[in-house]
Amino acid sequence: MIPSKQTLENNEKRGSYRSEVAAHEPRNIACLVTYQVVARIGWIFKTETVVMPAVLDACIASGMLRGFLPVLNRIGTSLFPLVVAPLVSHTKSIRWLLVGTTIGLSICFAVLSVAWSCLLNDHPFFLAIIFLGTYGLFSAINGCNQLLVATLQGRLISAGRRGRVLVVSVTSGSVFAIIAAFVALGPWLQEPDGFVKIFAATSFFFFAAAVVPLFFKESENLFSAESRRASEAVRPHSFWQVLSHDSSLARLAVVAASFSAAMILFPHYQAFAREQFGNTSHSLLTWIVVQNIATGLASLVVGPLADHRGNRLVIIWLLGCCTGTPLFVAALTMASQSTAMQWFWLAYMPLGFNPIMLRIISNYALELAPSVGLQPRYVSIVGGVMAIPFVLSPIVGWGIDILGGIPFFLAGAAIIALGTLVAFGLPEPRNRHFNMQKS
Repeated sequence: MIPSKQTLENNEKRGSYRSEVAAHEPRNIACLVTYQVVARIGWIFKTETVVMPAVLDACIASGMLRGFLPVLNRIGTSLFPLVVAPLVSHTKSIRWLLVGTTIGLSICFAVLSVAWSCLLNDHPFFLAIIFLGTYGLFSAINGCNQLLVATLQGRLISAGRRGRVLVVSVTSGSVFAIIAAFVALGPWLQEPDGFVKIFAATSFFFFAAAVVPLFFKESENLFSAESRRASEAVRPHSFWQVLSHDSSLARLAVVAASFSAAMILFPHYQAFAREQFGNTSHSLLTWIVVQNIATGLASLVVGPLADHRGNRLVIIWLLGCCTGTPLFVAALTMASQSTAMQWFWLAYMPLGFNPIMLRIISNYALELAPSVGLQPRYVSIVGGVMAIPFVLSPIVGWGIDILGGIPFFLAGAAIIALGTLVAFGLPEPRNRHFNMQKS
């Protein structure tokens, strides 16, 4: 069968696009790694598992209020991308959008730094409300930011090199972040007004990261005709239709939703240790450093494994490891108080896998999408489904206040383990691409 003129033009555009992407890939990899390293240094000052819950507890120590942190985080990070995904799908150049969202992240923490210095002593409840509101806004901007980063990676970096980007960015970022933690974060955590400095440092590093996207080189010939038609065919109201027609995407959504159990529980570990074992302020830095070391070391294995064996195997492995934290914390209650406090830092090692898991799920969704134009939709759909279980987070926090953490830690571990079993049924998109090349 002789190819039509339109098919020949589409093949020519596709070849031109791939050639241009390959030509600029080293530069774009360097830019993406630099952006993620600088942002990661800022991120350690606001570590979600330790610093943010400690900030809220410094205002008002409440399990229910603490339970709103994962809700705000996931609603912003997961649901707002569903709204902006159609815009991102049709935008040829998105580096300026990435600059804007990163500056927005910086502004949020600049506001918190000022608010904390003015309101903590006289209006702690009002400060807690401002903190939660600003944290929710930050999460919404961060959700859009993560979608833009994932889309840039999908457009500018080939699937077989994304694991390399993860290794370099995470390991380098972890080293610099740990240095920043020892030099600045640790001493500031011990100061009465330390959170003012912590928020200001976070704002500074996010602002510095906002400069990096200006140096990305995006292709002028971005979409083939098929990609454009595919992306236009999927309107915002049909997200659930896409989910129902792609069984692999639906299975990935179930896996991602089960991973939500790990994130719902993470704000409660530091409070559980404080209530069970006494004052833990001196341990906060240790937990942050342990978590970041685990992130860096895990990326050394995960990155090459994802490049050579695909993301499916990595998802199974990481999700299985995530069951370790709630089980370990529950088991520590059977040990003496001194022994439990001595070994509690081990609970934060599996928590170091959380940011990598989010990246791997995003990379897997990129490969699962049938076209470049649909990649933002697939990433945002998985993120949106991941947000659904978070409506239970305040109830979980209230339940921990009433019943204690152990029943919820055990239930969370069971849900994560169930998601691991579901992940075994995921397909490997690399096999599909390989078969298409052979045919």
